[in-house]
This record gives sequence, structure tokens and C-alpha cells, in this order.
Amino acid sequence: MPATGAKPSGTTDETDAAQAVRQMFDSIAPRYDLLNHVLSANVDRLWWRRTARRFRPILADPDASVLDICCGTGDMTMALLKHRPQGARPILAADFARAMLSRGALKFGGPGVGARAAGAAYAVPLEADALHLPLKDASLDLIVTAFGFRNLANYEAGLREFNRVLKPGGQLGILEFSEPGGLMGKVYAVYFRRVLPAIGRLICGKNGPYNYLPTSVGNFPPPAKMLALMQSTGYEGCGWQPYTFGIAGLYTAKRSLVV
Repeated sequence: MPATGAKPSGTTDETDAAQAVRQMFDSIAPRYDLLNHVLSANVDRLWWRRTARRFRPILADPDASVLDICCGTGDMTMALLKHRPQGARPILAADFARAMLSRGALKFGGPGVGARAAGAAYAVPLEADALHLPLKDASLDLIVTAFGFRNLANYEAGLREFNRVLKPGGQLGILEFSEPGGLMGKVYAVYFRRVLPAIGRLICGKNGPYNYLPTSVGNFPPPAKMLALMQSTGYEGCGWQPYTFGIAGLYTAKRSLVV
């Protein structure tokens, strides 16, 4: 079955799916950070930091143009900022869920936000749809997305849009959940499909979002299929690095130098 995109319950097409995802994340924004840390036992922090370290050579270049797409409340953005030098070009942190982006902006905003030192690296919030980025062709050196790509209404369209705005040789990192195999996979499946939704409902007070999460992971292409999709949409050097027994993993690739 070909990989298409996220399909929240009750949606009939890509427009419906995108709208449902936006509404869902706006609705859980106030408790999103708490839920992430509780449900992952804080392992999510390690995943963000490890992903950011993978792209340290690019991030260390003050002139590099960097986009964190589907940035949510900004934890991936903050991890990336730790590797940006003083005076570096701001990171673009984009999401189409306004309530999520507003919370992120409180963490990663520019001068005058919090106690940020003068000259320190910062990010600029951008309300934007990952499938229709308001950016010029070949304008970015790096795109990173953490646990957001899975929610796109069309995976192939997302990869092609990222390819459009990356410079030839520009790098892409997609941090996403996966379903581990073996005994660990069986144990995790019980937690992920039964325990996690129950905890999510208890803390969040909503039923849909944390039932959607395991379903969306189950419907997401496995690593081999995702890598093939990346290769078919103009990327080279595609790879996948599993994190924490394969519960999550980082897809990496470069836009082909041949345009």
C-alpha cells in the first residue's frame, strides 16, 4: 500500500486531515510539553539533543539558513540553538498550529524574550504549512523536523516541498517514531496502544489526540519504505539511525547536487 499521509479519524481528504491535525494540536497545546515529558519518561529530551548534535557542523556556521518545521512548542528548536554561535542568523521555527507556535515563541524568541543575552542565537516564529512553505527555492542549508512529519497530510508532497527550499547539497533531518521489533516491540506496543492513551486522557482531559498518536505511528511508513520514498523525491545519502531500541529514529539525507 503506497505511503500517503496522516488520516485522523473522520477525515475524507488531505484538506480535512490537515485541518483536523491543526485543531488537535491547538487543543492540547497548554499541556503538550508536560505530556511529552511524562509519556516518554524524559527520553524525548535525549532524542532532540542527539538530533541537534548530528547537524552540529552546519549549525556552527553563523551564515547557515536553518528551518525547524512543525516545531510545535519549540523543544527541537531550543536543542538546535545550543549549537548556534553568537550573532548567527536566526533559525526559522515554523508550525501551522498557532497555539503551539505561540508557546514555542516564548522559549526561543529573539532579543527581549526572557533573559537572553545580547547577541545570543535565537529563532524567529513563522506560522506556515509544511506543504506550502513561504520560502524561496534553494534558500536553506538545513531542515529539521521532530515528530511532526508523521502528521503531514501527504508525505511525498512534504518531501518534495522540503527539496524545493533546500539548496543543492542541503541537509534534511526527520526525527520520528517507529515501531521496534522483537520482544521490546511487543512490550512497547502494549504501553503505546493502551497505557499511553489512558495517561494522555487523564492529563489532557481529551480522548482523541492520544488515541491518534499510536494509530499515526502504526500507519507511518517503516524505515525501508520511508528511505525509498526519500530517494524517489530527489534525496541522496539517505539513512536512518534508530534511537532507544528503535522507538524513534532519525532519517537523514541531502538534496541531490544534480538539479
